[in-house]
Amino acid sequence: MAKRDYYKVLDVPRNAAEAEIKKAYRRLAMKYHPDRNPNDREAEEHFKEAKEAYEVLSEPGKRAVYDQYGHAGVEASRAGAAGAGGFHGAEAFGDIFGDVFGDIFGTGRRSASQAYRGADLRYEIALDLSEAVFGRTVEIDVNKLVECEVCHGSGAARGTTPSSCDTCGGTGQVRVSQGFFTLQQTCPHCRGTGRIVRNPCDHCLGQGRVRRSKKLQVKIPAGVDSGDRVRLAGEGEVGRNGGPPGDLYVEVQVREHPIFERDGAHLSCEVPISFATAALGGSVEVPTLDGQVVLKIPAETQSGRVFRLRDKGVKSVRGHARGDLFCRVVVETPVNLSQEQRTLLHELDESLQRDGNKHAPRQKSFFDGVKRFFSGSSS
Repeated sequence: MAKRDYYKVLDVPRNAAEAEIKKAYRRLAMKYHPDRNPNDREAEEHFKEAKEAYEVLSEPGKRAVYDQYGHAGVEASRAGAAGAGGFHGAEAFGDIFGDVFGDIFGTGRRSASQAYRGADLRYEIALDLSEAVFGRTVEIDVNKLVECEVCHGSGAARGTTPSSCDTCGGTGQVRVSQGFFTLQQTCPHCRGTGRIVRNPCDHCLGQGRVRRSKKLQVKIPAGVDSGDRVRLAGEGEVGRNGGPPGDLYVEVQVREHPIFERDGAHLSCEVPISFATAALGGSVEVPTLDGQVVLKIPAETQSGRVFRLRDKGVKSVRGHARGDLFCRVVVETPVNLSQEQRTLLHELDESLQRDGNKHAPRQKSFFDGVKRFFSGSSS
């Protein structure tokens, strides 16, 4: 059976934070845990599915692989790790199970110096169509939390260090008895860090982090489209207690172009042509992203006809062949005619009418259809 999308399994958005993913897994695990659903095969399968999804999405490296390559990337990573002797399924499951259920059943193994990964950040950037097609390097200014340069993230004033929490004894956890159960919860005093800052840093007010603006150079690859993201690893907010920083995701939005419309790798545009060019044939200059090209218009071209210019579209960022440019010609009706021009058109129309409808096959077909419709209705 095909695997479901991990985000849909946990019912979280693709940009969900780590805490949101953990909360969703906790809810599903409690609902489908085998101890709560004995001899229920369907519940057991749901539990395994949720566990697998959480195992991938809760780990930044695995999640990045899954976001880019899907299930195939995750399987390839597991195969490589197993071949190198670097994966121990039972141990990995024990770590996940203990982390999620520790607050409920008292089985957690949190240390006093537990590190917290920094939050991921999202930055939107607007590009012109040509910039998106050919790529460019842009400079952005990101406002984010960085490590305090005075206390170096400890939150303590210069010359002092945080002390062990008196409430939890430095473990970051406290046990609370409720009936038959002993619940292990995050210490409300130190909030799970196991440390108390008694003399806070004046610069960051004991937080260990300050908000700063940072300029970054972002290389936008050629062929990106609206909704594509460029990941800058480690450029998110700084972690806590020595935890790794989050990532920065630069999301691309492509502005509307006055001439071209984009559909994946293909471009399209409308090309106005004169009545004479449509009837007699000729050539017109057509703009492309690479410059002007000459489009030959055959005689008797009807308005709305589409011409295809190969390899004048967009080369996808994923490495596929370059798309095409589709030109839809529109016959433009003359305006602001002089009296002489009006007379000439009347003479041309009269000349065409004398030959019947052979010069206007679509018009003849239309009116023949109208006659048949009303003849059928009257009968």
